[in-house]
Order: sequence, then structure tokens, then C-alpha cells
Amino acid sequence: MSHAAAVPQPAAGRVIAIASGKGGVGKTWFAITLAQAMARRGARVLLVDADLGLANVDVQLGFQPERDLSAVISGRLTTEAAATRHAAAGIDILAGRSGSGALASLEGVALDVVLAAIAGAAVRWDRVVVDLGAGLEAPQRRIAAAADTLLVLATEEPTSLTDAYAVLKLHAADRPGGDARIVVNLAADAAGGLRTHAALARAAATFLRRDIPLAGVVRRDAKVRDAIRHQAPLLTRHPGCIAARDVEAIARGLA
Repeated sequence: MSHAAAVPQPAAGRVIAIASGKGGVGKTWFAITLAQAMARRGARVLLVDADLGLANVDVQLGFQPERDLSAVISGRLTTEAAATRHAAAGIDILAGRSGSGALASLEGVALDVVLAAIAGAAVRWDRVVVDLGAGLEAPQRRIAAAADTLLVLATEEPTSLTDAYAVLKLHAADRPGGDARIVVNLAADAAGGLRTHAALARAAATFLRRDIPLAGVVRRDAKVRDAIRHQAPLLTRHPGCIAARDVEAIARGLA
């Protein structure tokens, strides 16, 4: 059974940013899995690890890229040249550099270079999925505002709801009328995920005067932890599992 949004939404744009108000909600795992799900639907996908300073897409997938985002920022390589193909996931990855304080405090011309690289990638790839850092500091806020679609991950935990609302509030200020949607991750069941979305949507409607649709609900699934432990893409290691089906439903909805 699909657990994507009950009401069909317009197709998402080419650049889809993934954000969360706090760490530990599965943001990077979701970005990887969504990118793979889109690729399996025939799209040419680039996953950009913009979790500036704490990049870990490469860690989750168990590979050591020879090139990363810093090479693009410095002008040494183009985005296409810096991207690494991940055959198992069927996607291209522009890796970040874990522990790079320079990336975490990115601003000015360097940030403009990153924004231009993402915009340029949207011409060369069908979909560009951008994994932002937890929270929304100034660099992440600018990248989120520049994206066509922002997916905000939340869980059923009260602190996650509060933080996700804060992300939505900032995005509403940075990109009035922008396309922001909610993904509920680690839901005990579909009904619980719908309740979590309803709580966030009510707050957004009341205080932000903004309709925040549900992109989908991803149910808690032990297969996710197994895939992460084995540094393997979920749709490769456990195709057809509950979480895989839920993310694939979200990919269909965004298409």
C-alpha cells in the first residue's frame, strides 16, 4: 500500500533539497534512497552532499571519493568532473568533505559558486537531490531557498516537530510562496505519520499562513538499519521492504 500524500501534488522541480530541523531523523539516508528511487524510474540523478562540514553520504555508501565539492568551490573541477558514479545506487554523487570547517562557514563568492554549480547541474541531470545539513544556518538557508522544492524531514518526536516547524518558518521568510513539503520518517505506522503531518500543517497554516502538503510517510523498518550497517543502498540490498516501498511512493508523487 502506498503511503504518499493522499492528494496529488504538482511535480517537484529539478532541484530538490532535503532538510531537517535536527539530526538523527534519517535525512542523509532518505536523500540517498530518494535519489536511487528516482534513478530507478529512469531519471539521471545527481546527489549533492551539501551537509557542509559534516558530509557523510560517502560514509553511508562505503566509498571514498577522489573528488568532492571543495574542488568545485576552488575552481579546479567542473561539477561534472567532480561527480563520482555510484554503480550500485545508479546515481552520480558530488561528495562533500567531512570535517571541513571552511565548507561549514561557506559564504560570499564561494557560496555563490556552490549555488551556480547546483543550478548548472539541473541542466545536465534530470534531478538534483541536495542533502543539506541539519538545521538551517545561513549557507543551508540560501541553498534551500534556491531549490525548486524543499522536503523537510520530521519524526513523531515533539523536538523533531518543533525543529521542523522552525525550518518551515525560515523557508517561508526566505522563499515566500516556495514549494515546501513534509516527509514523516520513522513512523510507527501510516496513521501516526498522517497525524504528525497534520500537526505541522496546522501550525504552518495558523502562524505562517502557508499550506504545507505531505510528500509521504516512511514507516520504521529494521531493513534500513541493516542497509546502513552494510553501507549499501536500501533499494539494492532490500528492494521491496516497507521503507523501500514508501520512498518509491514519494518518488512517484514528486514525479
